[in-house]
Amino acid sequence: MIDIVLFEPEIPANTGNIIRLCANTGAHLHLIQPLGFDLDDKRLRRAGLDYHEWVSIRQYGSLHDYVEKAKPKRLFALTTKGHTGYSEVRYKAGDALLFGPETRGLPAEFLSQHPTALQLYLPMRKESRSLNLSNTVAIVLYEAWKQLNFVDAAR
Repeated sequence: MIDIVLFEPEIPANTGNIIRLCANTGAHLHLIQPLGFDLDDKRLRRAGLDYHEWVSIRQYGSLHDYVEKAKPKRLFALTTKGHTGYSEVRYKAGDALLFGPETRGLPAEFLSQHPTALQLYLPMRKESRSLNLSNTVAIVLYEAWKQLNFVDAAR
């Protein structure tokens, strides 16, 4: 399936929504520390409802630690500075989708070293700055899952 990687997420309700999304799609969730909340935060629990037990959630001390341990086939970075539209990619099982913190996005230092072909964006109107993190994850994850023929989906 697909890995969802949240780099230093800040808002517990967004992560809770993403937990629920991962439970319903079979995606694995990876959290890069530091987190802007505790995993037992009531806002995270409320947004994730009772889906926490159905999701594989792993935490890592750094992005490097995640890459070394999880070994994603490809690591796509979602950024407003991306060069390729998220729907132009042919996703494969084992791909990972990396999302930055809600208030600042992925670090410029990381993006400057990451291959531009793996930096994706979502089309938006010119005057827009960004979408909500959990909405962005849902849009991209469902595109990837669709391309994988909704493997393991129930009707």
